[in-house]
Amino acid sequence: MRIFVTGASGWIGSALVPELIDTGHQVVGLARSDASAAALTAAGAEAVRGTVDDLDVLRDTAAASDAVIHLAFKHDLAFTGDYQGAAEADRRAVDAFGDALTGTGRPFVLASGLAGLKPGQVATEQDQPTVDGSPTSIRSATAAAALALTSRGVRSSVVRLAPTCHGDGDNGFMATLVAIARAKGVSGYIGDGTNRWPALHRLDAARLFRLAVEQAPAGTVLHGAAEEGVAIRDVAEVMGRHLDIPVTSVAPEAATGHFTWLAGFLALDVPASSAQTRELLGWEPAHPGLIEDLDKGHYFQTPAIPS
Repeated sequence: MRIFVTGASGWIGSALVPELIDTGHQVVGLARSDASAAALTAAGAEAVRGTVDDLDVLRDTAAASDAVIHLAFKHDLAFTGDYQGAAEADRRAVDAFGDALTGTGRPFVLASGLAGLKPGQVATEQDQPTVDGSPTSIRSATAAAALALTSRGVRSSVVRLAPTCHGDGDNGFMATLVAIARAKGVSGYIGDGTNRWPALHRLDAARLFRLAVEQAPAGTVLHGAAEEGVAIRDVAEVMGRHLDIPVTSVAPEAATGHFTWLAGFLALDVPASSAQTRELLGWEPAHPGLIEDLDKGHYFQTPAIPS
């Protein structure tokens, strides 16, 4: 297939592009800079210049492709406090893809998130998030809109990704937490730190997206979680050991002052199962888990700057 990938030079996209090409697909990647375009070309993909705000580019490229995988999300906005703005831009992009793919029967795979499904309980692919107008639930509403495209003749599916898709070179939540620990001189967790995050290695995520675009039935929800739930205190302890700093609890009322924008996410207890996804697609994660990956040391080699 000729597959249009947004976010193709990003964290997961840069792993997905070779995954697709190595399995016989052609890739057209959205590139918002010359550097991104050059990286895509070097990887064997075709680059199309534009951003997720260029809705005509999205529509035209999708219409000329056999499938679309939408990974791009304005993490630069989300990670600096404007999660709502990032989520609203994502919804506009999904609507544009829906316009282009209506009636074609072609696959459309959307990256979404696992956070907030069933706090304190193990979420499954059957669980639906609460849409209440909060910034996080805006993204959930976008996922619902993507699944609703099945009624318009699109083979749409949604991959709900773990809050951390880790690996060497990560600049997301784990890298930010390392940077905060280094800056504060302590590796912190909120409360007793028993709250859990599902986790996924970026290379396992890439394979999941490839299987989804090839196989997922219309209207399918998939869970990108290799590990059901990793306690945040365990994460903090690994970071403290590698940074040689104390590991300490941060009171919930002091969390925002300590962790800034990350506090709300770090407090979540959102374990999730991927059993149904594995059975449906034959997907079996094969790369290191979060604690093992942190223990490899690459997160601690180059100091990061807190966002």
